[in-house]
Amino acid sequence: MSSTPPTTMPPASTAPAAVAVPATAAATTTTTTTTATTPSGAGPALTAPERVPVERSKGINGLDKIVLREVRGSSAEVYLYGGHVTSWKNDHGEELLFLSSKAIFKPPKAIRGGIPICFPQFSNLGFLEQHGFARNRFWTIDTDPPPFPTGTPPKAFVDLILKPTDEDLKIWPQSFEFRLRISLSPAGDLMLTSRIRNTNSDGKPFTFAFAYHTYFSVSDISEVRVEGLETLDYLDSLQNKERFTEQGDAITFESEVDKIYLGTPTKIAILDHEKKRTFVLRKDGLPDAVVWNPWEKKAKAMADFGDEEYKHMLCVEAAAVEKPITLKPGEEWRGRQELSAVPSSYCSGQLDPRRVLQGS
Repeated sequence: MSSTPPTTMPPASTAPAAVAVPATAAATTTTTTTTATTPSGAGPALTAPERVPVERSKGINGLDKIVLREVRGSSAEVYLYGGHVTSWKNDHGEELLFLSSKAIFKPPKAIRGGIPICFPQFSNLGFLEQHGFARNRFWTIDTDPPPFPTGTPPKAFVDLILKPTDEDLKIWPQSFEFRLRISLSPAGDLMLTSRIRNTNSDGKPFTFAFAYHTYFSVSDISEVRVEGLETLDYLDSLQNKERFTEQGDAITFESEVDKIYLGTPTKIAILDHEKKRTFVLRKDGLPDAVVWNPWEKKAKAMADFGDEEYKHMLCVEAAAVEKPITLKPGEEWRGRQELSAVPSSYCSGQLDPRRVLQGS
């Protein structure tokens, strides 16, 4: 496989008692009281606790997690195990990511659902374990991250960092720093920004593949379509990575699918007809897009996946797979994914994704 040069990123866009998170990882972790203002004649103003934008607590099986909250009500949960986003809810409290009811929150098993991080390998395309090791390592909060090329950061964000352990260096002898910022915008958009730096002291470059393995929650897979990948070439993982060209106006689902689309646009739309919701995936530095649903037979074969759960999920993954990234010592690569969920537009009874794809 050929390699691509490091990508230069554009600027990023913008309960229980809280456990302190370093100041650089959060704007605040204390609860304050605010007085709500009301129109004249609407009755007395109410006093309510302000939402804590970042909170650290214990999750399933005692694993540490970070909860991000925005003032309008949206939220996200991030487990330090895997640097793994397991929940993303809109301001109505509706879950937008799929997490299997049989997910195993017990190391070294990766968590099934949410947004696993695939690094430094994608799938079985290499000598490492499936999808590499980043998704089943314990990350730490990055208390002193290098500055991001952005203005005022959102209040709800956390910076994580992963460095190789001695055991990791035995199976993949490369020194690196993997910094991951997960943030929630005031509008409830979820952004993940990865920065991977080669810190080898021996002067050697290294090469890696990468993917945000995002599991979207959908009402019924048979009512879902994906827009933005039409006419593109793809590698079909169900046919030994043979290369084909996508046909038709949209991608719909009637059976198992596992495809790596190549040279994809920076914006992809996932339309859920039944929920009248469109997910918009925007990405930078990630030229490929993986589309996956295991369907019935493989769903039943996975111990951490419900037999019928394939009907309610779809993976669309911003990725760099066909042309792995090569970094020389001191070089840094950045890859960003931003997710938003918007009401679907209708035209003659049909979903109209072009408004989303064209940004209108």
